[in-house]
Amino acid sequence: MAVITLDIGGTKIASAIFLSDGEMMCIRRRLLQGRTGHEVGKLAMEVLAKLLDVAQKKRIPIEGVGVCIPGIVFSQTNRVWAPNIPGWENYPLYEELRMVTPKDIGIFIESDRACFMYGEMWQGAARDCHSAVFVAVGTGIGAGIIIDGRVLHGASDIIGATGWMALKPPYTEAYDECGCFEYYASGNGIGARARDAVRRDKTYRGKLRQKPISRITAHDVFQAYEERDPIAVAVLKQAVEMWGMASANIVSLINPQKIIWGGGVFGPAHIFIHDIYQEACKWAQPLAIKQVQFLPSQLSGNAGLIGAAYLVVKNREHGK
Repeated sequence: MAVITLDIGGTKIASAIFLSDGEMMCIRRRLLQGRTGHEVGKLAMEVLAKLLDVAQKKRIPIEGVGVCIPGIVFSQTNRVWAPNIPGWENYPLYEELRMVTPKDIGIFIESDRACFMYGEMWQGAARDCHSAVFVAVGTGIGAGIIIDGRVLHGASDIIGATGWMALKPPYTEAYDECGCFEYYASGNGIGARARDAVRRDKTYRGKLRQKPISRITAHDVFQAYEERDPIAVAVLKQAVEMWGMASANIVSLINPQKIIWGGGVFGPAHIFIHDIYQEACKWAQPLAIKQVQFLPSQLSGNAGLIGAAYLVVKNREHGK
């Protein structure tokens, strides 16, 4: 038996077929290219229909479909909210995918945070763990949390919105849009804080001054850091402090065995994981921080696809 998976992001849809031994095949990626609302849903339907057709032609029996989405899945309705896909505030993704999927094939949808964590526990850095956290740092920041072998969802499926962690008073209206932690330490936040610093320092003539300020991104900041650019160094030092404080709070609250760092920023930020741990040691419960490991993702950007496959496996094991 095999599984089809979709990893829907803010800019693309990745998809694959997983065989029973965990091997991934037929990996495909389609860019959203500005699509919003139903157009994204229509693309997801097309991608799924094509993989179902491939599986049929190759005589691969499909057991289920796993879907990773960049936001919240409302468990009571199976509808989804994805803040970086306009028009997906209460979107009927399940109903649309059901239209192109045979009735005997189950469809399971989960947040990207939870899927990342499932992927690491199945094939990545958190194998053999019963309690672990995946901190996904990309455009925003979120966390997938598994404690005592169970994925946590919370009262209304919003758990893991760690970008809203309060880490630096006093409160400012700048935090309204994305939260304090995300403001400083997400991919968007790192780029924005660097742009602010370049605008403020009229005497600065470093690497980040070589392009229009409005176009400076987190990628540019990491590149400038390699040359010890002072603004890049300062912005990333602040991000490391934030990552350290946030993970210290996570360790003190839920006592995980491992914290896995992934997403587009980790990536280049994996070089800071030791520094993040050292910062966390200042703030965290002293026994718990000595027992936890901080590790980079081992799944090379495929954690969402792999986790979505395991989502199907897990649900089938429980007879769903």
